[in-house]
Amino acid sequence: MADLAAKNNGGKMGMTAKHRVLSVISTVFFALLSALIIFPVLAGFLASFRPGKELIRKGLSLHLDFSEMSLANYKYLFAGNADSVKYFTWFKNSLVLTFVTVVLTLIICYFIAYGFSMYEFKGKNFLFFLVIATMMVPFEILMLPLYKEIISLKLIDSTAGVILPGLCGASTIFFFRQYMRGLPKELLDAGRIDGATEFGICIKIMLPITKPAFASMAILSAMGSWNNLLWPMLVYRSADKFTLPIGLNTLLTPYGNNYDVLIAGSMLAIVPVFVVFLCFQKYFIDGMTAGAVKG
Repeated sequence: MADLAAKNNGGKMGMTAKHRVLSVISTVFFALLSALIIFPVLAGFLASFRPGKELIRKGLSLHLDFSEMSLANYKYLFAGNADSVKYFTWFKNSLVLTFVTVVLTLIICYFIAYGFSMYEFKGKNFLFFLVIATMMVPFEILMLPLYKEIISLKLIDSTAGVILPGLCGASTIFFFRQYMRGLPKELLDAGRIDGATEFGICIKIMLPITKPAFASMAILSAMGSWNNLLWPMLVYRSADKFTLPIGLNTLLTPYGNNYDVLIAGSMLAIVPVFVVFLCFQKYFIDGMTAGAVKG
């Protein structure tokens, strides 16, 4: 008995030591990975305070020289003169576009995924296959047909023309469906027994349970809409409707490249997405974890 106990204790100590080694290795690995991710952001933040000529001459670095750092780039962004940038207009346009896109995308994709996950009907698997198949088609192939469609609908140079083509995201539908497949369908039967309508079950019973999925998709959809450049640039014609990526892109011209102002504007553009992530961080982690293992 004593030998067996000693053997078990030795095995436990060996496993503990192994876990400690793995923990140290993983900590070092993720620390290095975090440093690689943080370096360009920090270097860009420092570069936003430097004049353009110094930035071109020395490039991005973590070197601190307070003698050449100032708020001139940010003052230029906020000036709002006729011959200057309209940063606040671009920022407001991006906020409105992102908010409307995220809300409509989540609502539409939730109802579509709810139907695929909670009901049985003829051709369901084939229809879902068609939805997933659209994920394999690059946007560059769909760009021209979508553009001609927007022109025929007379939605060119409008916010609706930017929003409508991307409302039914296949990846968002897929994520919602995978998440809801892990929810007990007995909840539907319980709601029907209590006299709730099908729409009431969808809204009052199932929707609150899917909050983590909503948070996860809200963050990802917001990032995609906030950083979207190509499609809004094709649809918009008026300068006062430009979004932030389009507006910042206008700083790069054949007559001069304002990289210093561009970097300053890009640093401020990170703030909204960062705030959204902080607000929904807990739900985001829960939703991504549950969506990965359920179904």
